[in-house]
Amino acid sequence: MKILIGADLVPTDTNASLFAAGDAAALVGEKLQAALADADYRIFNLEVPLADKATPIEKAGPALIAPTAAIAGYTALQVDCLTVSNNHIMDQGAEGFASTLSALDNASIAHVGGGDCLEAAAKPFIAEICGKRVGIYACAENEFSIATEDTPGANPFDALEAPDHVAALKAQCDYVIVLYHGGKEHYRYPSPLLQKTCRKLVEKGADLVLCQHSHCIGCEEKFLHGTIVYGQGNFLFDHSTREHWQTGLLVQLGDDFEVSYIPLRKQDNVVRMAEGEDAETILSQFKARSQEITDPKFLQENYVRFAKTMGQDYLTVLGGSDGKLFRLFNKLMGDKLRKRRNNKRYVKLYRMAIENYVRCEAHRELLITYLKSRR
Repeated sequence: MKILIGADLVPTDTNASLFAAGDAAALVGEKLQAALADADYRIFNLEVPLADKATPIEKAGPALIAPTAAIAGYTALQVDCLTVSNNHIMDQGAEGFASTLSALDNASIAHVGGGDCLEAAAKPFIAEICGKRVGIYACAENEFSIATEDTPGANPFDALEAPDHVAALKAQCDYVIVLYHGGKEHYRYPSPLLQKTCRKLVEKGADLVLCQHSHCIGCEEKFLHGTIVYGQGNFLFDHSTREHWQTGLLVQLGDDFEVSYIPLRKQDNVVRMAEGEDAETILSQFKARSQEITDPKFLQENYVRFAKTMGQDYLTVLGGSDGKLFRLFNKLMGDKLRKRRNNKRYVKLYRMAIENYVRCEAHRELLITYLKSRR
């Protein structure tokens, strides 16, 4: 048995014509195309709605869209299943979501992690592969794309429900794959909470938990009977020049569900199998990070350091918008003006109040409900 799992597979303006033409050789190259063809099953993340009419929702961040003609590229790459549980699948609203599922159904590509209501979105998909029943469960952290009791969208991760969903799926299958769309973008390690979450899913029966959101290669953890991958990078998403977006891993599952990796390198607007020294470097760095997270002290201390680099961004958003003049002077001063302003505005008493609003379940629920009511 050979299952290949890639992360974000997204047509962009730079390569949409290659997708529409179904030009698999141009998109992924001869060696990667051969590896895909040799697999028994192929799974990717569809991080964009497929629609020919833009109907963007109001949200934080960009509203992505790709033409329905791009489905030819997925067919040419022999994609068997796409997860639609992510933070962009509802970028074009209910219309875009319906268009996406219709395009997948017409192409006979299975999808998981989304539906016309919460109950439908939470349903797993079971594939028969080489005489084995392989269950696929997909969920996403709570952003603007999630389904509700009566509206369509992605299956949200719910700490009270998802572990039970995984346990129920395991009872029906030989193996279970959990595709978890979460974790902090451009951070190559798990947060302490993400590690705890993924470990719980393994405890409940997942054989592989694969985190797909960070747009960068992270690290691997072997836990109990399962494997957790904290970030595999993109498969093909030509959206950023940041170094995080230039490499990825194709996860390969073999007999007895053993896990191995195929390193990837983005080349301009397409992707290729990494080779030689480049491939060795990608895998050795992945292995080194995997060793680092075996130390709980490192995991916690490294996350605190990362949080400090993000702190000013969060405080700035909490404080409201800045004027053009302020932003100009702040840039000229190397961000010192913003830090000085935030330190003065957010004295210890206010920082502690914000902490309480965010960490306390009752306060957090009330705050989120209020903010949603003001859209």
